[in-house]
Amino acid sequence: MTYPIVFVPGLLCTPALYAPQIAILSAQTECIVADHTRHDSMRAIVDSILDAAPERFYLVGLSMGGYIALEMAEHAPERMEKLVLMDTSARDERPEQTASRRVLMTVAREQGMDPVIDRLLPLFIKESRLSDKALTAIVAQMARDTGVDAFIRQETAIIGRKDARPDLADITCPTLVVCGDADKLTPPELSEEIAAGIANARLEFIAGSGHMTTLEKPEAVTALLTEFLRLQ
Repeated sequence: MTYPIVFVPGLLCTPALYAPQIAILSAQTECIVADHTRHDSMRAIVDSILDAAPERFYLVGLSMGGYIALEMAEHAPERMEKLVLMDTSARDERPEQTASRRVLMTVAREQGMDPVIDRLLPLFIKESRLSDKALTAIVAQMARDTGVDAFIRQETAIIGRKDARPDLADITCPTLVVCGDADKLTPPELSEEIAAGIANARLEFIAGSGHMTTLEKPEAVTALLTEFLRLQ
């Protein structure tokens, strides 16, 4: 049996983050992109997504979407048929991360999203792709479409996230952990940690990709999802 896919975007990301995958996978099953922009706590975001989601589904989360997916797995494990965690971390916030986020929140309030985009792009995509105007335009447009208010809510939620590592062992659904091998923001060792904590989790690295694997290496990610979710 095939289930709908619930995609949860990352920080400053819109449905465009998963557009290459949805273009292919929507022919096989229903694809739903969760709204993670309206609340400033992880629990409120999780509750709102679960309220809108089908009774059972495949769950895919990248970066902040992975933080959300891990909390969804804690609160409603019986509803998840399979779980995909991409370019993310199970750890809680470090003080230096919070400090950096608060600086960006201030910049956004005072100057808008463009200087925030300029600071984050080198972390979001592989260095060699910074000259790829088509790719950087998509990332920048997602941030502008998210906007200052939603960005501040998202960062506030991320700052307050819990340490999910003690709960990894409770995840029993089939799980795929994916990470770009050049991811600077959530480096490969964080994905290794997640995969080690979940029984029988599968770990895959995407060669030549930074943090935004779905956009940097869309064909590789789509192939992995198609095979793991058994949509063909």
